[in-house]
Amino acid sequence: MTEGPLNILLVEDNPGDASLIRELLADGSTKAFIISTADRLAHGLEQIADQSFDLVLLDLFLPDSTGLDTLRRFQETGPDVPVIVLTGLNDEASAIQAVRDGAQDYLVKGQIDGQQIVRAIRYARERHRMVLQIRDLSLVDELTGLHNRRGFAVLAREVVKRAARTGTGLVVTFVDLDGMKRINDHFGHEVGDRALIRTARVLRSVFRASDVIARLGGDEFIAMTDGVDRAAVEPLRRRLTSAVEDHNRQAAAEPPLALSLGFAHHNPTTETVKSVADLIAEADEAMYVDKDSRRTKAAQQ
Repeated sequence: MTEGPLNILLVEDNPGDASLIRELLADGSTKAFIISTADRLAHGLEQIADQSFDLVLLDLFLPDSTGLDTLRRFQETGPDVPVIVLTGLNDEASAIQAVRDGAQDYLVKGQIDGQQIVRAIRYARERHRMVLQIRDLSLVDELTGLHNRRGFAVLAREVVKRAARTGTGLVVTFVDLDGMKRINDHFGHEVGDRALIRTARVLRSVFRASDVIARLGGDEFIAMTDGVDRAAVEPLRRRLTSAVEDHNRQAAAEPPLALSLGFAHHNPTTETVKSVADLIAEADEAMYVDKDSRRTKAAQQ
């Protein structure tokens, strides 16, 4: 069955940029697009409330709204519509944060061609469909609000397939909350549950909203990040370590969190495609190496 034209809402206050994006969409694909435009966030919100759109191209900096607040206000009105953020060269940091906050992707104006914008739209819709699937299937861990083991398996399989098609790398992060038994024994299970919830909060603060984050069960968590190479592992480790330290300073009344971390990187262009189970096992093994190293250092101090 042939899919009909895609309804795109373009929220952009610069007429020249809006015209260029129209031309890029026309040049980048034989697929038809129906493009509605708005030059103010308020006008865009009115349209999203009254009409059905397949995707929104959203400039973060508009006359009536600026920065991440633009995305937040849009998400309140159109939570089920995927968003690609448009940004200028000087605003890329805001765009990256917008992806962490729930946008599916970002594009830098002046650095895109027709094929890139069409490809970004296709992948953004695909990722958003997966997110809605998970939400509708009740594959969520009740305590933390993260995906549960089954939810992770469903989404992660799709991420691995997409990586194989696109040739982009991905990283699996295995996280173990250290000392969970001690917390439960000394402080009670209510405090232990709060430790799990706090761990989930730390993970959400570090990973992007488009990443797949889950509690596998007990004190074990996992995340899958796509579109990254092996060089992303150490910065990710540092961000997680820093986030835990910041959290412990702010939550001084609670037992401090300590996380053991393991990483598995996969590049489908240079390696045989791995299964989700293989990647979990590799990251799990690396996590135990990290845990043993931490124990050895603690014993030597």
